Amino acid sequence: MSLALYRKYRPKKLGDLIGQEVIAQVLGNAAKADKIGHAYLFYGPRGTGKTSTARLIAKILNCEKRRADEKFKALGEPCGECHHCDEIENGFSLDVTEIDAASNRGIDEIRNLKENLGAAPVKGEYKIYIIDEVHMLTGPAFNALLKTLEEPPAHVVFILATTEYEKIPATIASRAQRFIFKKIPKIKIVEKLKTITALEKISISDDALELIAAIADGSFRDAESLIDQLNSTTHKIDLQVVENLTGRTSLKKIHELSELIIKKDAEKCLDLIAKLSEEGINLTQFTKDLIHYFRKILSIKTNPNLEKFFLFEMTTEEINHLKGLSESASTDFMIQFLKSLIHAYTEIRYSPFAIVPLEITLIENLKS
Repeated sequence: MSLALYRKYRPKKLGDLIGQEVIAQVLGNAAKADKIGHAYLFYGPRGTGKTSTARLIAKILNCEKRRADEKFKALGEPCGECHHCDEIENGFSLDVTEIDAASNRGIDEIRNLKENLGAAPVKGEYKIYIIDEVHMLTGPAFNALLKTLEEPPAHVVFILATTEYEKIPATIASRAQRFIFKKIPKIKIVEKLKTITALEKISISDDALELIAAIADGSFRDAESLIDQLNSTTHKIDLQVVENLTGRTSLKKIHELSELIIKKDAEKCLDLIAKLSEEGINLTQFTKDLIHYFRKILSIKTNPNLEKFFLFEMTTEEINHLKGLSESASTDFMIQFLKSLIHAYTEIRYSPFAIVPLEITLIENLKS
């Protein structure tokens, strides 16, 4: 069985954390100064590197080369080659315990964890407990964890990870060093995917890569998993293949429809929508994408300085298309159309006839 791409190309050192450079720098400096904390809370969207970073900290704490070589230790990175690093990488380390709080969320599981804290590490210097989706713990379980998190044994480090920070009790969050993991910019996802597909000798077009990166919505893991899935179904991945499999469409078609809307060409708009529906495109998601696109057009028309924020999720060419459309449309029309589109999206989500609310919105706004 081949190894999944997201596991095969998981970051091997802090310097590999694409899109989380500030976090990598702070943790690297802590490692250089030998000041790794006793508790961390990583929060942010899925697939942005939280668990991978937790494992890197585990490697740093127990890396044999760091203990033996002061010069190497000053780099603030794990060697990735010693026995401990290898065991952690492959999930075999007896000193690293990963707990999925979604399925181990009760007080009994936390009590069992606490009972084992006093035991010395089996092979390394530290025992590391990584609790994923920690927000799923019950109230009593959080209470049981609280005191231990505040004063754990000297050889124990806790790393908590969550996608829903607001559900973490303040008493827990205040006892850990907190790091927010941000969504990965689309451009950086595309760059990494190009590297991976070249190494794996996967034939894939640039527009297919861009659509995959857009679908991933800031998550490396989602993008890599989708590449895996597509590669198992075809020898050559192009835009049509990605659209057919995912029901999503490229930004080019969003732009094409937006251009027709701003020109108020109702007939061609309806033709394009009918074609997309015939191709099996998910019109609910398409309408959502169209809302986000028009929001960007309106934003950049109102405040051109917002362009710098869109660079994280769009290419320079795509932003130029936005600017061109923003110059062609009136603010009043875009506001009215955006409101209608949001209303249509609400109806589409619960309608067995997804195309109808979208068609009505186009006709009402373009035929007037």
